[in-house]
Amino acid sequence: MMTGSVQSARSVAALAAMQLQLQPPQASSIAGQIDQLYYLLTGITLFFTVLIFSIIFYFMVKYRRRSKDEKPQDVHPSLMLELGWTIIPSLICVVIFVWSSSLYMRAYNPPANAVEVFVIGKQWMWHLQHPEGPREINELHIPVGVPIKLTMTSQDVIHGFYVPDFRVKKDVLPGRYTSMWFEATQEGTFHLFCTEFCGTNHSEMIGWVYAMSPKDYAEWLANGEKSESMAQEGEQIFNHYTCNYCHVPDGSGRGPSLVGIFGKPEKLASGEMRMVDEDLIRHALMEPNSVPVAGFAPIMPTFKGQFTEDQILQLIAYVKSLGSQERANAK
Repeated sequence: MMTGSVQSARSVAALAAMQLQLQPPQASSIAGQIDQLYYLLTGITLFFTVLIFSIIFYFMVKYRRRSKDEKPQDVHPSLMLELGWTIIPSLICVVIFVWSSSLYMRAYNPPANAVEVFVIGKQWMWHLQHPEGPREINELHIPVGVPIKLTMTSQDVIHGFYVPDFRVKKDVLPGRYTSMWFEATQEGTFHLFCTEFCGTNHSEMIGWVYAMSPKDYAEWLANGEKSESMAQEGEQIFNHYTCNYCHVPDGSGRGPSLVGIFGKPEKLASGEMRMVDEDLIRHALMEPNSVPVAGFAPIMPTFKGQFTEDQILQLIAYVKSLGSQERANAK
């Protein structure tokens, strides 16, 4: 009986501690800084709210009209007072702007060594694929201490990828790619939610992120279902649709070489320079004649309706795998 009472007391204490917690655990490298900015904004808001309303109530009492014949005294403006309530809020705004903008730039610019995971939102599930090949449904396994970049798109409507413990959230849009990154700082299991109403079963579009030690993550990859990498699958699609006949590595084909092209500016027939990224590759597959490359005839057919979102991401992974060194060797 005593043991049961002690366990019940501990359970109640643990539940109370969870209820008193203002924020989810800080489980990513950027979570602490986001919380600090949030607390600063909340503190400033509460301070000035209390200050302003206190002054209002004080003035209501002090300067209330005591008789019908009472005439208010002339008020002489104070230069120091005017400067004070102009300069102080301006300095506060500058501090908030500098802090929040620097945090924004860090939060939305992934490190160069980030491991990329591809995400497709569907009604009502998350489909994720690692570059090594493993696929997951409503689950994401990641190593602790390694930056993870998510490249995301939607197969149907707008979704929202949100992991509260990592303090990251990004809309997932149909027909284009969005990205975000995070770095888990502790092992554990963390909630994954969709934050955009996406239909009848929106509330069921949830999942889990499993942050593991690098050793456990390597074992998970090794023990998982064996499959080809995304780049290898993309290469098979590339060859199956005979794209390799036009996009020859040395640039001698009827289309531009794709080796080493990703992440670099490319000149279009209009003279415009466009960065070759996920969106441009997708656009070239769906509406190729709208982005013709300079020096090549606009003869590429459209593949709209022929590729699934998974296949498009696999083709993108293949193009990314064609590094600059391979391009130099091909020449």
